[in-house]
Amino acid sequence: MSRAAEVRFERVWKRFGPDAAAVRDVSFTISAGTLCTLLGPSGCGKTTTLRMIAGLEYPTEGRVLIGGRDVSALPPAERDVSMVFQSYALFPHLTVLENVSYGLVISRRPKAEARAAAEAALESVGLKGYGARLPSELSGGQQQRVAVARALVLEPSVLLFDEPLSNLDARLRRHMREEIRELQQRLGVTVVYVTHDQAEALAISDKVIVMNQAVIAQEGTPRELYEAPATSFVAGFVGEANRLPAMLRRLDARDGEVTLGGARITLPHRGAADGPVELALRPEAVAVTAADDPAAMLGGTVAKAAYLGGVMEYTVSTEAGNVFVISPETDRARAVGASVGLRFSQRGLAILSV
Repeated sequence: MSRAAEVRFERVWKRFGPDAAAVRDVSFTISAGTLCTLLGPSGCGKTTTLRMIAGLEYPTEGRVLIGGRDVSALPPAERDVSMVFQSYALFPHLTVLENVSYGLVISRRPKAEARAAAEAALESVGLKGYGARLPSELSGGQQQRVAVARALVLEPSVLLFDEPLSNLDARLRRHMREEIRELQQRLGVTVVYVTHDQAEALAISDKVIVMNQAVIAQEGTPRELYEAPATSFVAGFVGEANRLPAMLRRLDARDGEVTLGGARITLPHRGAADGPVELALRPEAVAVTAADDPAAMLGGTVAKAAYLGGVMEYTVSTEAGNVFVISPETDRARAVGASVGLRFSQRGLAILSV
């Protein structure tokens, strides 16, 4: 493999008209040799951002740098990147080996050298011995691996994935995302990965950049985004979250006391001012207890209950609003209408910007 490269955006805009900005003043840095996911809903700008790294779109303003080199105006062939498309884009009339070696052949590499490199790339993705098959003779997961091998054989410094697992069923998606992560770590290549699937992003990424309405909503590690979302949008998009109105009284430069219904909770205030705030409460950060539990922070009534095999899901009606809870205690299911108490874990609670 070639050397992994840092990817950097410096105040990048992409306009498709005077009032149509697909990306607005976006800046970020992706460290060399890491896997970074661009996450967000359809139309948020993540795919346009990926295409500007690839050279399939050019920024209207700002700079795109790869390995410290300004590539903003360079065509794709001069950027040392490879892309795995959502559709895989395999040639149906070529064999697997011919598909993988295609880029090397058209760049006039000797045929024997191109064949050897293609066979090594297929072996690296677990498809040794599949070179003579046609794409139609492979499963969806195998076709996806061929697309990865075709990108890897060019020895890029940056490997780009545009929703590569969206055509696969849920079980195969989980298996393939693990394979992509293992491959990235083994080869040490920089990977930029686009998805709208938050579980996928949390599972494979060193860093996640959440985009919304053409700007970055928040960036950080999967744990940072999940446990300390900065906004209501991030809290709701990255996993499940109860978003409840509360009142904040700052105690010092770091912590504040949050009043939620009849409960008082000390949390980092994250710069929020005294007064109304929104509290994000992860469903698994809530424990359902007995109604007379002295450690319960809120009391309520079970409005909905569902058994999902490994967990119970509850909606509990409280004075602070409805609270959605995921409980592992399937052997102690609470019936609809039962009075219960709710305990909160310190992790999984965060004050949001309002």
